[in-house]
Amino acid sequence: MKLRLSSPPTKVLESSIKITGSKSESNRLLLLQALYPAISIKNLSNSDDAQVMKKGLSINHGTVDIHHAGTAMRFLTAYFATQEGKEVTLTGSQRMTERPIKVLVEALRSLEADIHYEQKEGYPPIAIKGKVLSKNEVSLPANISSQYISALLMIAPRLKEGLKMTLIGKITSVPYIKMTLALLEQIGVRTSFEKNVIQVQPLVHTEEKSMVVESDWSSASYFYSIVALSDVGTQVALSAYKENSLQGDSILAEIYTAFGVTTTFKEHQIVLQKEQLHTTTLFEYDLSNAPDIAQTIAVSCFGLGIGCHLTGLHTLKIKETDRLEALKTELTKLGASIKVSGISLTLQASHEFLAEVGIDTYNDHRMAMAFAPLAMKTPLIVNDAGVVSKSYPDFWNDLKSLKFQINTI
Repeated sequence: MKLRLSSPPTKVLESSIKITGSKSESNRLLLLQALYPAISIKNLSNSDDAQVMKKGLSINHGTVDIHHAGTAMRFLTAYFATQEGKEVTLTGSQRMTERPIKVLVEALRSLEADIHYEQKEGYPPIAIKGKVLSKNEVSLPANISSQYISALLMIAPRLKEGLKMTLIGKITSVPYIKMTLALLEQIGVRTSFEKNVIQVQPLVHTEEKSMVVESDWSSASYFYSIVALSDVGTQVALSAYKENSLQGDSILAEIYTAFGVTTTFKEHQIVLQKEQLHTTTLFEYDLSNAPDIAQTIAVSCFGLGIGCHLTGLHTLKIKETDRLEALKTELTKLGASIKVSGISLTLQASHEFLAEVGIDTYNDHRMAMAFAPLAMKTPLIVNDAGVVSKSYPDFWNDLKSLKFQINTI
């Protein structure tokens, strides 16, 4: 599906939008529910990733195809390693077979898991024979993907003696680790996280508990960008959110003040309002704890004519695509001057935007959604626009509710 986007008739927007549950919370709770069936879940994400996770957990034998869902690949690897009597082969898209999983597999093998590579060493597809894991201590590098850590933490309470995990090096995406630990605590698991050591105590059973998934802050980021690129007076309400969020991307409320967007919490909503932008020429930020919003921020800066230097982006190279190179390619098409390294992105301030540019999405939902707000500044075309279903199937309809002009071509 290819879409042509242009701005709403007025640049002062007013709307209220309900956003589905967080994909990150949903996938964690789905795995915990599989381990502890007494858990029930409300406001589950309607994303492709959550559906893939749910389907994968229901399979006992044979092939489990998780398509593009990297979270499901990591979480299901740990889950099936502990499921005695289950034998599966975890596989996915072509891109998934290029995304490394060696760190997680080695950590699980150190706990005596039975996992073998079907093709290339260190990459999916992988064959897993579930068994009782008897070891209770593991060490792994902490600077690659927090999903490896979370995958191990979620199976930890079902290990006979729990788990002591030692993290080596600088820890990446700490809020996502803390989210996992907080969800464990909510179902009755005792945990501790001191310096570079995490300990999870065993838990055989949990009481019946209803867990409500907060709406997705990553999805909210695109509306922060839209409001930032709109005129003063714009007001968009998003639900359902809470001020003490477990999600690291909630840092958006702080970051976007630099772009003239204020956030007000009202009951279960956040109200985004555009105020006068204070003149700035360069925005600098370390996104080590929230790398998934880097694309949105970079595009916002380009649309506002602001330069930016974003760091802490080393995990973006192993996402659905190499997001740093993808950003460089697509922003350059629009007239940007941008440089990227393996860990950072630097964008020069500019005030001209090429029109009717076709944005390629690289099978990456965040590329489509991060660039869409630029339609506030210049008409553009989004190729393979259906990729948004991976995390936010209602995205284009929600933009239409803001009166964006969207046409299939």
